[in-house]
Amino acid sequence: MAKEEKEKIMKEAESKGADALSEEEAKAGKEPDGGADKEESVSAEGEPQEADEDGAQEEADGEDAPEEGKEPEDGSGEAAEDGKEPKKEGFFKKKKKDKKDEQIEELSDKLKRQMAEFDNFRKRTEKEKSQMFDMGARTVIEKILPVVDNFERGLAAVEESQKEDAFVSGMDKVYRQMMTELENLGVQAIEAVGEEFNPEYHNAVMQVESEEYESGTVAQELQKGYMYKDAVVRHSMVAVVQ
Repeated sequence: MAKEEKEKIMKEAESKGADALSEEEAKAGKEPDGGADKEESVSAEGEPQEADEDGAQEEADGEDAPEEGKEPEDGSGEAAEDGKEPKKEGFFKKKKKDKKDEQIEELSDKLKRQMAEFDNFRKRTEKEKSQMFDMGARTVIEKILPVVDNFERGLAAVEESQKEDAFVSGMDKVYRQMMTELENLGVQAIEAVGEEFNPEYHNAVMQVESEEYESGTVAQELQKGYMYKDAVVRHSMVAVVQ
């Protein structure tokens, strides 16, 4: 009995030892493979990291370095322009004026203003003189017109047989000379007979019946009217057809 029990115990110990050895061998066989796998994974993981780092460095270098055939980006152009602008400003910068130059400009400006004012004053005085002369001329003409009327009435009263007399011919020559001088001054007689009545030139004092002229037409001139240049000195005194 003791031997059999010993043999069983020995067999069980051997079987357990074999199982333990097989397990250790199995573990030992797996560990190298696992280590190799780990090393491969580490190496595999390490290599992409290095590759990524190299690629990132190359991309950074590529971004920093400008490409051939392309213009620099906005930042570089702006920097270049910013670098040139101060030079331009310095080149076109205005110099400070001296006090003498400022005084010269001020005096020249005052002189120009005074010359312009004097020119305006001269034109204004010439216009005023012309207006005053016209007013004086009209006053004189108004006083001469009654004399002209008397000459015309006197010559119209002369009979046909006496028109050849020396006295009548002398009066006629004086009258014509006076009318010539008035025309040279700008005095003109206003046409009335046969013209349509115009209140700007005619002064109607009576109405008459006429078969020769239409209604509203001047049929008879009682007193001549005159104009000096473009202004009426005296209106024509007329009779208008009804």
